[in-house]
Parts: sequence; C-alpha cells; structure tokens
Amino acid sequence: MLRLFHTHNGLIREIPCPAEQSPEQKHALLHQADWVDIQEPDDDERTLLQTLLHTDLPEFDEVDEIEATARCFVDQAGIHVHSLFLAQTEGRHQAVSVACILQKDRLITIREDELADFRLLRMRARRGQVECNSAQELLVTLLEQKVENHADMLEDLLLQLESVSHMVLEDSGGELEDAITQLSRLEDSNGKVRLCLMDTQRNISFLLRHLPAQAERSSTLRDIMRDIESLMSHTTHLFEKINFLMNSTLGFINIEQNQIIKIFSIAAVVFLPPTVVASVYGMNFDFIPELHWIAGYPFALGLMLLSGAAPYWYFKRKGWL
Repeated sequence: MLRLFHTHNGLIREIPCPAEQSPEQKHALLHQADWVDIQEPDDDERTLLQTLLHTDLPEFDEVDEIEATARCFVDQAGIHVHSLFLAQTEGRHQAVSVACILQKDRLITIREDELADFRLLRMRARRGQVECNSAQELLVTLLEQKVENHADMLEDLLLQLESVSHMVLEDSGGELEDAITQLSRLEDSNGKVRLCLMDTQRNISFLLRHLPAQAERSSTLRDIMRDIESLMSHTTHLFEKINFLMNSTLGFINIEQNQIIKIFSIAAVVFLPPTVVASVYGMNFDFIPELHWIAGYPFALGLMLLSGAAPYWYFKRKGWL
C-alpha cells in the first residue's frame, strides 16, 4: 500500500492516489511527494521506488538486523535510519522495524505492518496539527511522536501495574495465578518499550551527527534525547516494581502451599497415635488381656481420642496452629 504526502504552508497534506494509474502518473505523483509511506510493497511498487531511488529497497530481514552499522548508515540513496516501532498483536506488544530513507527533499518509510504511530500521524496531519516544512523535519516529527506515544504507553502500564499491585498486596481474595500472568505481560511490554527507546536514542545520536546543522532541529532532537533518558529511568522503575510484585506473588503462593502442607502434616501427627492404638487392639492373638473386658471397647475409644487430642492441644499451646 502506497501513501503519498507533501508539505504545504508548513502543514502535511495527503496526495490522493487513484487505484488505476499509468506508470507516468505514478512517477509524477512520487516526484510531488515529500513523504512516501509504503506498507508491504508488492513487486510493482518496489520497482517504482527503486527507479526513484536508483538503488535496491531493503528487504525486511535486512531491516531487522541489530548491528549499529546495519541500522544507521549513509549511501548514495540518502540517510538510512531503521527504527523500532511498537505494534500490538493479540494483546501483546511487538517491536517492528521501519526503514526510513531520508533524501534531500523526500522521506521514504518502508514497513511491513500497520502501526499506531503512523495512523496517528496521518490523523493529526488531516486535522492540521502537524507543522512541517521539510523531509528532515518530518522524520524528526515522526520520532518525536513515537517517543510521546511510548510515554503514554508507560503511563498505561503503570496504571495496570497499580491494579495488579492492589490484587497482590491488598485483595485477600485476589487470584495470584492471574496476577503472575498479568505481571509477565507487563514485563514483556515494558521491555519492548525500553528496547524501542534505546533504538530511538541511537537513531537520534546518528541524526545529530549527519543531518545538516540547524539550531531549531538540533534543539528538538536534543529535547527528544532528554525525554528518552527520563523514560528509560521510568522503565527501570517499572522493572523493579514488576520484579517486586512477582517475588511477592510467588512468596504468597508458597505461603499458601506451606499452610496446606502444614495442615496435612499436623493431621498426620494427630491421627498417628489413634492409629497405633487401633492397630494394637486390632491384632489377632489368642491371648489379649482386654479381649473379654466389658469396658475394653469404650476404653480403647477413649484412649484413641485422648492420644489424638493430646498432640492437638500441644500444637495449639505452642502456637503452631
């Protein structure tokens, strides 16, 4: 899917792209665009963009490489920045790499999935809420919005973590197994946010070195860098709180299990003496003195009750029950 945008009077406007177009019309629209956003390009779209770039488009497995030299570099096509964005699939977050190619007067973004950051930027652009005068400013705006979205996501994670904290530490009837599942999901999401922030930090450091010097843009990039540093500290706090709650949850589960084992252990000790008494008087010997004793049966029952009650009373006095 191909989307084209151009900047006009400091605002981003989308260029309508009819489905049925000749190659000449597509080339003309591409040359008008300041931002070319392409999602899951087919062979025709790849050929069209490669003609425009005069180079091969990166494959998605190349975009996912983690080496610093493979994620940020400069070649004849322009400045390449491969940045991690967050996508949500089946209730979990997933880090997705987006290839950004910054040319002198054009930004090209190539991605495999639909991302909330791009959808939000398009919506804000339609409402005239995004000010931009060049492709460089557009890339900076995209990274700035990504960091803002990560900050909002961390706030949501904190709210969810407070709910789990109440379940674990204050709600006596809370389901601890559910708490472990939620904490695992929160830890995974927090880790993905931190990974994207670290990657963005590396992207901005690269752009500060390679973008043409401009005071306002450099100031914006440094502000984004400071925001990232504060968010990184926030993710560290979330990790510590998640680990604390995970350890507390496992501790409470162990206490419950130990309580159950304690009850079974005490029950075994309490019933052991009566079992011994019953075993003694259940032996089949010819000569048992109490065999014909009239009070033998109630005596045996009383002895069994006494031998069972004595350990229980002792445990109760010691405070073990």
